This record gives sequence, C-alpha cells and structure tokens, in this order.
Amino acid sequence: MTGYFDELAVRLRERGVPEDTVRATVADLTAYLSETGGDPEEEFGPAAEFAEQLGVTPVAEPVAEEDTWRWTADIFVDERRLNEFGDQGWEVDRVDAVGWFISHRDLREPQRWEYRREVVTRKGRQALVERLAPDGWEPCGTWVFYEYFKRPKAASLGPEAGIDSPPSAPVKGVFFSKRFYLLMVVMLAGLIFALALLPSASGAGEGFVVGLLIGAAGGALAGLGALWFAARRHNRSR
Repeated sequence: MTGYFDELAVRLRERGVPEDTVRATVADLTAYLSETGGDPEEEFGPAAEFAEQLGVTPVAEPVAEEDTWRWTADIFVDERRLNEFGDQGWEVDRVDAVGWFISHRDLREPQRWEYRREVVTRKGRQALVERLAPDGWEPCGTWVFYEYFKRPKAASLGPEAGIDSPPSAPVKGVFFSKRFYLLMVVMLAGLIFALALLPSASGAGEGFVVGLLIGAAGGALAGLGALWFAARRHNRSR
C-alpha cells in the first residue's frame, strides 16, 4: 500500500498539485483503505491513471512569445546598428524621450527588418511619411529632428527573411562611436573656453553662473549643429 501511495504522490506532484493537497489526498485514501481493508490498485486502478482521474491537469509553464530589448546608439552609427539588429529579428516599436530604441523580437517566427533615418521638421513629417509609405516604410520613432522608419524584409526577400536560429540579445545596450566621444570632448572644450573668457574680478560668482549658461548653450548648439550636418550629409549620400 505504501508503494502505491508513494507513486500516487509523485504523479500528483508532476501534475502541479500543491504539496499540502497531495498529503491530504494520500492521508484520506490511506484512511479509507484502512477501514475497508481493500487493495489500492484494485480499488482505484493504476496510480498514474488514478492521478489523472482525480481531475488535476499538469500546470504548463508559460511560453514566452517574444524577447524585449532596450538599447541606444549615437547618430553616427544608429542606422547601421538598427539594420544590424534588424537582421537578427529585432523590431523597433518606438524611440523614447531620451533616445532609447524600445524593441522586441518574435520568438515563434522571427523575421528580418530594415531601417532608415531621415531628418525632418515637425511640419514636414506627415509629407515624409506619405512619401515613403508606398515602399512599405512605416514610422517607428522620433527623436529631436530625426524620424526612424522600418519595414519587414519579407517584402523583398520572401521566405528568406525568416530566421531559423536568431542570436541572443546583446549583453550591452549602449553603442557609442569614437566620433561621438570626440564630439563630447569638443563640446566640453567649448564650455571650458567660454568660462575662461569671463572676468574673474568682483562679481565672479555671478560671472561664473552666466558663463556656465553661455558655455552650455554654446556647446549644445555646436553639438546639435554637428549632428544636423552629419545627418544632412548622410541623407544626400543615399
């Protein structure tokens, strides 16, 4: 009898029955057979079948249907990185306020994506979206004066756009280039230069604050100008 109920307990646990329920069930059945003097297999049938007859079905582990990933890159390499990761099945859903690409990948049927970036003004955005739509491009994010577009490669590659064994998501999520770091150094140098030009006589504290603001504004404008120029040159080279 002990061997039968040991097996029944194992079968019940395999089917996701909580431990306290398993113990209570075995205790009740053992007490019943102690009173009747019957054989457990004759009374209830094989332990595996009896566990199923108790009406408890296995608890299936939830199957993830997609990967999610949040990453960013600077303006000098973002489009290249987008297409690199698009070939790994990553689809960008949006770009958040600080420039992170919020993306996901279908785990059941991953497919390749391609991307492009355009410089756009607020007034010209709708016209750009309408111009690119016939070629299958759809907007997937906006950041400052950049508009990002995506389209599935299935339109041009057909079944070859599917991915049999996509690689794991990259461990890191930040991809900055040497040119980006050089730009940061130039902006910092501009800030320091602006501060150095200010008089350090009386009112130096006020001058420092004003200089800080002027330097920061100048550095920011220089940086935005550099990014704008880089993006415009990239678009002209298409």
